[in-house]
Amino acid sequence: MRTVKEISNFTGISVRTLHYYHEIGLLLPTAVSEAGYRLYDDKALETLRQILFFREFDMPLKEIQKILGSPDFDREKILRSQRKMLELKKERLNRMIAGIDDILKGEEAMDFTVFRTQDIEEICEAAFANMSREQQEIAAEQYGGQEEFQKHLVESMSTEQAQKTMSKMLEWYGDKETYMDVAVHPLSTQVTEAYGKRFDAIRKKLAGKRGTDVNSFEVKEIVGEFEFAAKQLFRLKNMEGFMMEMAKDYRKNQALREHLDQTEGEGTADYLADALEAFYKR
Repeated sequence: MRTVKEISNFTGISVRTLHYYHEIGLLLPTAVSEAGYRLYDDKALETLRQILFFREFDMPLKEIQKILGSPDFDREKILRSQRKMLELKKERLNRMIAGIDDILKGEEAMDFTVFRTQDIEEICEAAFANMSREQQEIAAEQYGGQEEFQKHLVESMSTEQAQKTMSKMLEWYGDKETYMDVAVHPLSTQVTEAYGKRFDAIRKKLAGKRGTDVNSFEVKEIVGEFEFAAKQLFRLKNMEGFMMEMAKDYRKNQALREHLDQTEGEGTADYLADALEAFYKR
């Protein structure tokens, strides 16, 4: 058993942080001594190590708690995924260092390509690695193997239209590095599902206000919630550009319009578009 101070010295995590993790129920001590000292065994240390892995990817503590407490938590799968993410992060840092070295040597070259083949291959590799085992098997079977599936993804993302789409997405993410980071280090399935359910619930709540003035405070308040949930789910910087594109989709995507009108009521798609545009005064 180790005390909080020993854990702090061993891991570099402050005593106050460990106390806070205990307070919110994220990392409970294995036992408490008669003198009131928190004590941790090796299993608790393993849990702390897992928490630190998640924090390395800037995951909120509440989401880490949900994942660790989930009955579907697959420790081995998570570790394999995190290892792959760290490898990709290391590779990217090495490329950045090499780029700086080239600049220092006077060998800098201008590159106006939005996403190079190497970038696309990295995104596709990460996309496959973060699929469930069942999804991987289905994809591999459909395309004749993992390599063939990834080759298909690379070809699809290398088209002129795909480059234009990704160029637009760069406006939402702010820069190429941020987009690459999000693409290569996606949220876990559990976290994505949690945010997705919240996102859908807020959209349904907004649809329920159909007929209410879109310039009213109550409607704008819900759109504000909608924007926040979208930002958490998609991790974007330029929310206005993304939300305006969503409003355009509500107006022009016939399949989406029919689905919303059937499930939420006639006129829902146009109302959602009106509400988003009013929020940004468009």
